[in-house]
Amino acid sequence: MDLRELRYFVAVAEELHFGRAAARLHMTQPPLSRAIRRLENDLGHVLLRRSPAGVSLTPAGASLYDEARVLLARADRLRARVSEAAGPAVLTVGT
Repeated sequence: MDLRELRYFVAVAEELHFGRAAARLHMTQPPLSRAIRRLENDLGHVLLRRSPAGVSLTPAGASLYDEARVLLARADRLRARVSEAAGPAVLTVGT
């Protein structure tokens, strides 16, 4: 499981549709489906119920969704704090 897979899962959970989630993520649906299937295999639980009408969260999926949103928000804050602490990048051209 990695942050990218969690971001993908959150998008599908919020859209409740693989096609719309893929469009939101600027990707095609097949790799998104594979990533979600890989996440389900890694965790050993079905996270989403798939049907022709769309997608719904299983209890395990709802639990992951709640935790993933918190984790991703913290990861975004962490990235911002590190960038802030590093200061602006300096580019020297010539001598």
